[in-house]
Amino acid sequence: MSVQFIGMIGHRLSSEIHDPTGPILDKAYITRFAQAHEEAGFDRILVGYWSDQPDGFLVTALAGQATSRINFLLAHRPGFVAPTLAARKLATLEHLLDGRLAVHVISGGSDTEQRKDGDYLDHDQRYARTDEFLEVVRKVWTENAPFDHAGQYYKAENAFSAIKPIQQPHLPVYFGGSSQAALEVAGKHADVFALWGESLEQTAETIALVREQAARHGREVQFSVSFRPIIADTEDAAWAKAEGILGQARARLERAGPVIANKPQSVGAQRLLQTVAKGERVDERLWTGIASLVGGGHNSTALVGTPEQVADALLAYYDLGVTSFLIRGFDPLEDAVDYGRELLPLTRAKVAQRQAQRSA
Repeated sequence: MSVQFIGMIGHRLSSEIHDPTGPILDKAYITRFAQAHEEAGFDRILVGYWSDQPDGFLVTALAGQATSRINFLLAHRPGFVAPTLAARKLATLEHLLDGRLAVHVISGGSDTEQRKDGDYLDHDQRYARTDEFLEVVRKVWTENAPFDHAGQYYKAENAFSAIKPIQQPHLPVYFGGSSQAALEVAGKHADVFALWGESLEQTAETIALVREQAARHGREVQFSVSFRPIIADTEDAAWAKAEGILGQARARLERAGPVIANKPQSVGAQRLLQTVAKGERVDERLWTGIASLVGGGHNSTALVGTPEQVADALLAYYDLGVTSFLIRGFDPLEDAVDYGRELLPLTRAKVAQRQAQRSA
């Protein structure tokens, strides 16, 4: 199978090494950021979800209108919009983007984050709600007649949507989470299961667990892994660049406080800390410096080396069954452009070569 690259855009310049710059909704930056990903050859762009930041639906709409080819991946947390309405909103946005939309469903790994928006369910209850949410959303997208639903978290009578997704049978559903509750929901609903950048050993373990859950429902799932590539013309220059980024990130934390609280609650964050415990350099290219600094709080592990070396590292994950890579840099826009020059075409060429070897 071919490989896909997913980028990530923000609503203004900000990262572990950059203080937020510009207006909170920087329309010019969003437009330029999305267009840079399209020109660099990315397949899709993630628009994230935060409990205190601009609405992702509208950020995606703006970015989508500024582009024509690239696809989008909109993060969405169940619990704040009824599934019947969420299904219609997503289908409407997909029509606006001419079918260029998928949804990344995030149940929420932090009680503190959820409570900012008024959600007081515990971890496992959130995943149970997500299970029911996706059941209803899928029916709204696919049913041609009104239906009733009476579940633990949602109830509706004569639910129906006149607008259906362009993509059939429905929008692709991306899903993440490392707990047992998350894996069970993923097996039922995920088209693509998204992992943070863990070691090869940990990644293989998670892929096996998700496949086991999916097999219980007669389903197959694809896999995506997230990394923060740091590339340079030489290996020594790349590692020096990584150390420079770590120094900048430390200074940023001293100025503004932690980007992510250093007491992780989610299982995914705890697993990243297990990766950190393996050392600063894991599997030769996986660098845990920033992950250690932010307490495993988000997708913060990097692959470090020349474009050729990082492409080889990505190929090792491809060999495990990973077919999508979500990559973003610490200089978000500039790094997206850099990835498009060498890393994306090199990796695609190596994957094509691997496919040819397998079919020979």
